[in-house]
Amino acid sequence: MSDNSVIGVLIPLHASGATVALLLGAWNLRRNPKGDRPHRLVGRVWVVAMYWTVISSFFIKELTPGRFSWIHGLSIFTFVTLSIGLWAAVTHRVQTHRRFMTGSYFGLLGAFAGAVAVPARDIPQWLVHEPARLALGAAACLLVAAAVITVSRRRRAARPTSNAART
Repeated sequence: MSDNSVIGVLIPLHASGATVALLLGAWNLRRNPKGDRPHRLVGRVWVVAMYWTVISSFFIKELTPGRFSWIHGLSIFTFVTLSIGLWAAVTHRVQTHRRFMTGSYFGLLGAFAGAVAVPARDIPQWLVHEPARLALGAAACLLVAAAVITVSRRRRAARPTSNAART
């Protein structure tokens, strides 16, 4: 497989991970209560999608062929903020967790704006030249996010609420 064909697969997978993270992050930030089972399950999938997006970005070097660019610096920054937010959740530092995860999400929003606002980037190009493929990819991301949210809600509903309900 040539470098171009690897990049041809990697960029859509990178964009898909970012899109799923964008959808799940919005859901988790908007809903209340925070910290319950659905929040934690959706948050775990969001963290995996975010780490995938960050790590995969280091293999994409289209802006400066063969070299890292300033965007990779933002990826390093996001990796750090995401890791601090995850550490804060595991150690029950709620305020720190909230700040770092919210910041990581808004950074993702900024990256998304940059990916769609620059006409030469892949997403605007796909919109013009391959709209059906872009729509199919977006629909797949919506389905994945909806499935994660549905599973998180069902797990909560299926769990007994008291010891009396278990006997």
